[in-house]
Amino acid sequence: MDRIIKGIGGFYYVKTAEGIVECKARGNFRKNRIKPFVGDYVKISINNNAENTIEEILPRKNSLIRPAVSNIDNLLIVSSMVTPSPNLYIIDKLSVVCQKNEIEPIMVFNKTDVKDGEELAEIYKKAGFISFCVSAKTGEGIGKIKEYLKGKTTVLTGNSGAGKSSILNCLNESLNLETGEVSKKLGRGRHTTRQCEIFEICGGEVVDTPGFSSLEIERIDSLLKEDLQFYFREFEPYINSCQFTSCAHIKEKGCKVIDAVNSGDIPPSRFESYKALYDELRDIKEWQLN
Repeated sequence: MDRIIKGIGGFYYVKTAEGIVECKARGNFRKNRIKPFVGDYVKISINNNAENTIEEILPRKNSLIRPAVSNIDNLLIVSSMVTPSPNLYIIDKLSVVCQKNEIEPIMVFNKTDVKDGEELAEIYKKAGFISFCVSAKTGEGIGKIKEYLKGKTTVLTGNSGAGKSSILNCLNESLNLETGEVSKKLGRGRHTTRQCEIFEICGGEVVDTPGFSSLEIERIDSLLKEDLQFYFREFEPYINSCQFTSCAHIKEKGCKVIDAVNSGDIPPSRFESYKALYDELRDIKEWQLN
């Protein structure tokens, strides 16, 4: 099937059996407020004397708004163990967005040649997620990622300067993607990736994305607070054992999730993220989602 692999300035580059074709979207897409995403499977028309056009976007399996990509299997959430330092709340929020969209989140802690990341990786392994410690500088741990890319569409995301492009260069040296240094003054990297683009790597398709410098990630306001507990995998053994069936796992008496936090079976950082996200969803009502 024909697939959009890159979009720049209103032009979309579609991979076809005959090669890459530059296209514009039909005018009625804008009229209907439909925007093609990188990763979309499409039908196009080839016009020898005019612009090639995207005629139809086929149904999406899933999609993210920021980064604007679709039909994803995995999301590699790349964090740096040094500047910019990991933001566990953002990682946890992204993991919820992923699971809600039937995308598997995979945690990657980079720059472990400078600072060990095993403690953070263990938090997510304990929660039931695939988690890696790597160094794009030395290549350590990169090989372990490869087996999860084959036959999949995988998106890389994370703070600017976390090392997404460096990791891609390690996975496929022929890419030679531009990488950027982290600003000592600002504590974050500059955006070396300016648009989403799909690359064929390790038998799969990998999407490089512009980094986020702050909370530039999809909101989760299409989720009810009561359902949030099901996206924290480590809660599963406990949520049906609480004293009250309506337990929110915040501060209720007889809450087995809180007991598990206090006993060290659930990491405090994960519980703090849960409470913050629950508060963010507190005012969302079921009728608003329809």
